[in-house]
Amino acid sequence: MTEREEDGKPARVVVADDQTVVREGIVMLLGLLPGIEVVGAAGDGNEAVELVARLAPDVVLMDLRMPRCDGVEATRRIRSQHPGTQVVVLTTYADDESLFPALRAGARGYLTKDAGGDEIVRAVESVLSGDAGLSPSVQRRLLERLSDPQPEPGPPPEAPDGLTSRETEVLLLIAEGLSNQEIARTLHVSTATVKTHINNLFAKTGLKDRAQAVRYAYGKGLVRPPAG
Repeated sequence: MTEREEDGKPARVVVADDQTVVREGIVMLLGLLPGIEVVGAAGDGNEAVELVARLAPDVVLMDLRMPRCDGVEATRRIRSQHPGTQVVVLTTYADDESLFPALRAGARGYLTKDAGGDEIVRAVESVLSGDAGLSPSVQRRLLERLSDPQPEPGPPPEAPDGLTSRETEVLLLIAEGLSNQEIARTLHVSTATVKTHINNLFAKTGLKDRAQAVRYAYGKGLVRPPAG
């Protein structure tokens, strides 16, 4: 029994995942776990931030790849605006491109979706006690990265014009010449989601077509021209 259970105060949790079946499954699982109370569920990062502002949960279980506002951006906003709420990433992906941006954004825990109920409970308890809630595979990856003699890459250029990290990612893929279908496959999202990101970034930047987007990416220093 955890200290919160002894006090009669289960951890209040919000679940954020854009896939309805997955989200409902996680909520159902959490409802069976000791010491956890699900107080809300969100379908994207914007909804997650709104729920945190309204409900002040203890922890958000955050998917990473979601429409409108991805998990990294949502984590950054939550940790900046609502520091009393901790974030545990619960995602399919444990690659460097997913793991390290999420941790830099302020996530204190990182689990993959094959985690069992006991592992989720441990992660929630860990972050609430001030520790990190990391799966064994993520811990190994961090140790490998720390022992890697190669220097850490410098931070990416700051996104201009209020672009989110996902919108910037889409812009960079446009600059690489990828079609909407190719971008969707690369980001593991639907083509409709890609179109939404493109419409949003065009609206924010005043761009009218993909050629302008490519020039914009180079002009803002987001992409460097090839050497030679």
